[in-house]
Amino acid sequence: MTKSELTSIYRDYIACLNRQDWPSLERFVHEDVKHNGEQLGVSGYRRMLERDSSEIPDLFFHVELLVADPPFIASRLRFHCTPRGNFLGLAVCGRRVSFAENVFYEFRGKKIAEVWSVIDKAAIEAQLQPSVDPSRA
Repeated sequence: MTKSELTSIYRDYIACLNRQDWPSLERFVHEDVKHNGEQLGVSGYRRMLERDSSEIPDLFFHVELLVADPPFIASRLRFHCTPRGNFLGLAVCGRRVSFAENVFYEFRGKKIAEVWSVIDKAAIEAQLQPSVDPSRA
């Protein structure tokens, strides 16, 4: 598979996520997919994404950086969203936050077989800190 083909498939996958078109997910995700070393299978992967979308109703994946080296994709995704309750163990509770996710994918054929994901939790924590009024400091 060429770099161009791989990036096109990946962008179609991201569009599928943004539409929350869960029935189409199996077009992009291998039946035995792993996420951060855990064997989820396509149904478990779908449940994870459905849960994320339920907990974060305005979840939208913005591709900020994309590098392809078949069969791998590296992507930096940017999010500006409003999680309803706790997110990554943090009491976000309806506050709007911005953060990045650095994620690597390994494709088997034209489907995602393995995903390694790291979310910038420190960026979220910094946004949840009470702001200091400079006139009171």
